[in-house]
Amino acid sequence: MTQPIQLTRTLKLPSLVLFGLAYLTPLIVLAIFGVIAEATGGASPSAYLLALTAMLFTAHSYGRMAIAYPVAGSAYTYVRQSIEPRTGFLVGWAILLDYLFLPMVIWLIGGSYLNAQFPGVPIAVWILAFVLVTTALNVIGIKVAEKANFLLMAFQLLVIVIFVALTIGTLLSTSGASGLVSSEPFFNSTASLGTIAAGAAIAAYSFLGFDAVTTLTEETVEPRKNMPRAIMLIALIGGAIFVVVSYFTQLIRPGGTFEDSASLASDIALQIGGQLFAAVFLAGLVVAQFASGLAAQASASRLLYAMGRDAVLPRRVFGRLSEKYRTPILNLAITGAVGLVAIFLDVATSTSFINFGAFTAFTLVNVSVIAYWLRQRRQGNKLNRISYVALPAVGAVIDAFLLTQLDPTAITLGLIWLALGVVLLGVTTRGFRQAPPEMSRTEEAQV
Repeated sequence: MTQPIQLTRTLKLPSLVLFGLAYLTPLIVLAIFGVIAEATGGASPSAYLLALTAMLFTAHSYGRMAIAYPVAGSAYTYVRQSIEPRTGFLVGWAILLDYLFLPMVIWLIGGSYLNAQFPGVPIAVWILAFVLVTTALNVIGIKVAEKANFLLMAFQLLVIVIFVALTIGTLLSTSGASGLVSSEPFFNSTASLGTIAAGAAIAAYSFLGFDAVTTLTEETVEPRKNMPRAIMLIALIGGAIFVVVSYFTQLIRPGGTFEDSASLASDIALQIGGQLFAAVFLAGLVVAQFASGLAAQASASRLLYAMGRDAVLPRRVFGRLSEKYRTPILNLAITGAVGLVAIFLDVATSTSFINFGAFTAFTLVNVSVIAYWLRQRRQGNKLNRISYVALPAVGAVIDAFLLTQLDPTAITLGLIWLALGVVLLGVTTRGFRQAPPEMSRTEEAQV
């Protein structure tokens, strides 16, 4: 009997961390700095600290679930197995807002940067180039994408280091050593807990990626050991970068009112490093978007594969792997096609409801850990209450609170998307009379 084609285990801890950081796109902290500074009233580091706190609790819960269910599918799998299949489907549907549409947003932002620099070239050309190159690398395989990510991340981190160094140099030359230490970036007269919470709801966009790496579980060596470590390291490293960079950037541009918040980082790069560094900074932003798109598309295709393998989505389309490359080619093509929709959208429209799906999934993953603890307790297995009850409960409350801080438009669009998911679930389960197909556990036996 012919063995089914399966994903290949090749990724170790450093590769997972690198992939997650690429998804996070550390340079995004500068790309959206002006937006968060305006939302917080000039307290962007505090927004990132609050978001990091929520992400660390949630990262802990993702780690517990990755140990319990080391298969592809991320939040969809965890909620499905721990709580209830129908709820799992709706969480998977909600997180598609993040996974499926995030590559499109990434490519759109990258295309916008290049179009601003080279206005003679239509933005559609840049978006198409992003989609084609990224899809080709992901089709060939995760190892090729991993090598490309290493080079792209190295350049991106170099740009961040130079930016911070030039910022510190500028502050020293204008204010001396005392100019490097201030509480103003964390809290000031124009900031409040409300504005910081609103900024944190936006800043959480920068953390999308620590959870996405769980979709690569079936391609991970020793996933029960490496996946929880990778999740926590990605959140910690990314959060540290965001807080430090936003702190020094807020020092050099205090306050929360700017003439053009969208291009603020480019203006600062020109101010601290002149034309040469401004060009390097632009290149860094474009490279960052490419690296992030590479990781985002890979994760989206794996989530679609997990749902297709379960026949929640049509298995013949979504649940197939290439015999040659062992990658979900059709799913990669679908995410690429969705990315092309960016040609007809703007950044504000395309990003408005991504965080709705993320916070919905984060909240329920925390709840799923508690549900798993209850199930294990009924079976006579004792698990640590701090790790499986207290910490997930705190994470769920914080995530639910940040969900309520999203823009009303984002919440409305997210609820519409969920309503469509309910309709699809009703069709799939024949009027909710049947449970969705059970998750295949063949991969779990291999770890």
